[in-house]
Amino acid sequence: MIGRLSTVVLDCPDPRALARFYSKLLGLPIIGDEGVWVDIGDRQGVRISFQEAPDHEPPRWPDPAFPQQAHLDVLVDDIDAAEPKVLALGATRLPCSGERFRVYADPAGHPFCLEWGEQETAAG
Repeated sequence: MIGRLSTVVLDCPDPRALARFYSKLLGLPIIGDEGVWVDIGDRQGVRISFQEAPDHEPPRWPDPAFPQQAHLDVLVDDIDAAEPKVLALGATRLPCSGERFRVYADPAGHPFCLEWGEQETAAG
C-alpha cells in the first residue's frame, strides 16, 4: 500500500450548503468550515470536502457531453423511507435506476446513488 484515502473533494458553487446536504444525508458532522472549503466526517476517518468553484458546471448525467466524472453510492436500509428524506433535503431524482439503486443529483448537480440490499463487490 502506498497510502490511504483521506478526503473526497467535490467542487460546487456553495460549499456550506452542499456540506449541510451531505451532513444530513450521511449523518456526518461538519468538522471544518473556511467558507470556501468545508469538511464533513470524523477526525479519524475519511472526510468529504466541498470546495468553492464559482464557475462550476454540474454534470448532466447521463448526457455524455457533460459526464458525471465521479459519484457517491450511499447504502440505505429502506429505499422507500430514504427517498422522501433525500428529496426533502434538496436532491432531485434522475431518470435512471437499477434493480438495487436509484440515481439522484445533489443540490449542486453531482449525481449520487441510493442503493439497498446485499451489495456485490467487483470481485463478485
